[in-house]
Amino acid sequence: MGNAERLLEGKVALVTGAGAGIGKAIALLFAGHGAKVVIAELKPELAEETRAAIGAAGGAALAVPTDVREPDQVARAVAAARETYGGLDALVNNVGGTFQRPFLEIEEKGWDALIRINLKSVFHCTRAAAPLLIARGGGSVTNVVSIEGVRAAPLYAPYAACKAGVINFTQTMALELAPHRVRVNAIAPDICLTEGLKQMIPERALGRHAFMVPLGRAGEPVEVAGPALFLASGLASYVTGITLHVDGGTHAAGGWYTNPGGGGYVLGPPPE
Repeated sequence: MGNAERLLEGKVALVTGAGAGIGKAIALLFAGHGAKVVIAELKPELAEETRAAIGAAGGAALAVPTDVREPDQVARAVAAARETYGGLDALVNNVGGTFQRPFLEIEEKGWDALIRINLKSVFHCTRAAAPLLIARGGGSVTNVVSIEGVRAAPLYAPYAACKAGVINFTQTMALELAPHRVRVNAIAPDICLTEGLKQMIPERALGRHAFMVPLGRAGEPVEVAGPALFLASGLASYVTGITLHVDGGTHAAGGWYTNPGGGGYVLGPPPE
């Protein structure tokens, strides 16, 4: 890749949850396009693995073990970006988590736990990073949400509610930060083959995406990283306040599934 093609040359990006899955894919791609990356990751060993991978490829990265649920730890990660690299140009709020449970069995403790990791963490990180983005004369915030934020999600009520909240927060921050030339957007994947998801969902269930997704398969983390790169780069200089669906067409399908017998689509559940 030539220097002219490096979309984030000279930029500094902070990516939360960059030790694995989508966050790691984003960190690696950003570094490959010239960004210095601050890896804000809960598990120190995973943060170091990503940092080492970036370093081995000739990039620059800093591993900062961070629990994004804790504002003081978020502030430390943002301060590390300023002290080590001189500032911050892009923030990717990638951290999230969920569990599967009927609503009537969810306790307040579980509901609050998902709010902290999926919604409140986005507040902490955006609030801490915004002054640095503004000080640079502008920048970008990209929030990784989910298709579940725009549709009903039985068994995942608190997760879906949080992701819907982040989508609205994205739109609101796009307006509030526009005068400072800070763009705020969201990316909404459908099912993506991260390490955590493979542990949560049986392989046979993942195979059903041949019917559930118009493109015929589940996504890969690198396929979410590409749109994140676009939104953080100058190519998206006039893009703010959007939720970009990176879901193989699931959102557009709206319940239509590929007909396994051929002949287009059928409305209804995919075959077992």
